[in-house]
Amino acid sequence: MAHHVIIGGGPAATNAIETIRQFGGKSDAITLVSDEPAHSRMALPYWLAGAIPREHTHTADDASYKKLGVDARIGKRVRKIDPQSSSIEIDGGGTAKRDTVKFDNLLIATGASPVAPPIPGADLPGVQPLWTLAHTESALRTAEAKKQPRVVLVGAGFIGFIVLGAMFKRHWKLAVVEREAHVLPRMLDADSAALVESWLAARGVDVHTGTTVVGITQQKDGAKRVELASGKKLEADLVILATGIQPNLELVAGTGIQTDAGILVNDRMQTNFPNIYAGGDVAQGPVLFGDQPAIHAIQPTAVDHGRVAGANMAGHTVHYPGSLLMNVVDVCGLQCASFGNWDDTGAEAITIRNPDGFIYRKLLWRGDQPVGAIFTGRANDMGMLTDVGMVKGILQTQSHLGPWKGYLRENPFDIRRAFVGAGVPQKLVSTTLLGRPSSTRRYRFGNVPATTEVGSSHRVYVGSGGQ
Repeated sequence: MAHHVIIGGGPAATNAIETIRQFGGKSDAITLVSDEPAHSRMALPYWLAGAIPREHTHTADDASYKKLGVDARIGKRVRKIDPQSSSIEIDGGGTAKRDTVKFDNLLIATGASPVAPPIPGADLPGVQPLWTLAHTESALRTAEAKKQPRVVLVGAGFIGFIVLGAMFKRHWKLAVVEREAHVLPRMLDADSAALVESWLAARGVDVHTGTTVVGITQQKDGAKRVELASGKKLEADLVILATGIQPNLELVAGTGIQTDAGILVNDRMQTNFPNIYAGGDVAQGPVLFGDQPAIHAIQPTAVDHGRVAGANMAGHTVHYPGSLLMNVVDVCGLQCASFGNWDDTGAEAITIRNPDGFIYRKLLWRGDQPVGAIFTGRANDMGMLTDVGMVKGILQTQSHLGPWKGYLRENPFDIRRAFVGAGVPQKLVSTTLLGRPSSTRRYRFGNVPATTEVGSSHRVYVGSGGQ
């Protein structure tokens, strides 16, 4: 019987646990150590927006751990990893002795943490990141006494704009500061970002690009004054810092576990120690459309990492083809997405742009193979047409479209025909990450079973009788 130890409580950790059990490790021991309850960070904005209660952000509880046979050490921290003795030390808290736990396999899924910007006043009350359960609770508490809280968001990246969308739904007064020349600089090009900025301006969101925050001061009434390098001053009740994240590598320092920007892993999610794995935001691993390992700090990659690591920890041999860089965000009602090498300056681009309709589409090509894409548009111009999902499928299967490239040049809105004609659906349905059909997650909040209402229109596409 093997003993698997997992550090972390995010999607990489929870998916690894379930995969170990699904792949035959039913009698193996599993110990989970996490300083926070298992939860989805991507669900925090829904709590911030008031769409769900705090409890709905959780992805496991005592009952689910018990059902999976997991010794869950929630609220505990690992203080040391010793690869040579295959053991970890767990902080006992206070004067309690540290607990040493031996492992046969270890998964490090410690995630990432916000980067603290060197801004005078960044440590004031009401100035904070929004990355954890505690951060979200603090922000809600700061805002609850205000009829319409004034919020300054420092950083207009992917994470910041997810938070922005949640606050927009609460009708808070919003301002955004971004040091780069345009918003979403690591997701959109200048032309598509310009549409986003126009969209935000029309909805009363104050956008300041190409400038930085040089100081934050506390006013007598408790408000904050945010001073910009441009000379402008913004008043705020709450300042959210979203200036980037960095992998949590402290535990592996000095252990001999190889790192670069993150913990380096192979296509089985193994480090340079074969019985030590890493996954999620802390892991730097294989990618699609790239020769060098990279960190893709997004939930789909963390889920894949956890599943691949779990299968290999359970004794199977599963190889990960690589993660696809992708970001999809709703910016106050305008949907934005980018995939793959969206910023490949050497690629051939096919672009359509309609500023009045806030429509922007760019497909980037190397020969007849799409290698990246950018989309902006209203829901009916993007998600409702499933074009975004089809382009993602084309990139994920690394398909060559042959003559369909010319067709898309002439008919850029008819992605469905090229998607089907190039045989991408067949590639997708015949591809599995782990070599077998996936299983649904076992955890359900309140033990309420998942249900799916299938409408008549949907049955036309998926029903065998087409009725």
